[in-house]
Amino acid sequence: MGAAGSGGAHAAPGPPERADNCHGPRGAYPRYARFPGEIRGGAMTQVTEHLQTHGVPFEHIAHQQAYTSIAEARALGINASEVLKTVAMRVAGGYALMAVPATCRLDMHLVQAAVGDRHVRLATEQELLRDFPGIELGALPPLGSLLGASLYVDQEVLQHETVVFAAGSQTESVQIKTADLLQHEQVTTRPLTKHADANDKDWLR
Repeated sequence: MGAAGSGGAHAAPGPPERADNCHGPRGAYPRYARFPGEIRGGAMTQVTEHLQTHGVPFEHIAHQQAYTSIAEARALGINASEVLKTVAMRVAGGYALMAVPATCRLDMHLVQAAVGDRHVRLATEQELLRDFPGIELGALPPLGSLLGASLYVDQEVLQHETVVFAAGSQTESVQIKTADLLQHEQVTTRPLTKHADANDKDWLR
């Protein structure tokens, strides 16, 4: 099942874009009649059930197993700038989710400023498995209402009409309108990424 609208077959994208253009082209992401890497089938997940229960329109996409958002884009056969990456951070009150384009990296200084906590750190895999049962590693969705966490979205994401993100499974994704995500979630919009040298210690993947 793919997103409604015009489209058809698209060539598979090349390597991920460099950080100096991590957000990709602005404007609406493509609406695919069928994602190039989409496969038939797929099962409902915590994420799709949550969206359905709350009346949020979405397109459910099954694909080959992907452990990262970059791999997710490759599995779908689309440009990585079209995929939203969600990174879980540990803060004083629990968790904060950072949603950025898959081709971008988080800037720790900007993350600290956004959450108002200079001790913020990246959540460990063990913490994610313990605290988010049913959500596979590398497949965290930008849904604070489901995960009980505050959600921060990089301001560049708002330039795009739709977003694709992991549906809690390494083989399932969803595409929804950005406006629907913002309406459903309590979102804080902040600059969260920066352009820097690949060796910059303040970057987080």
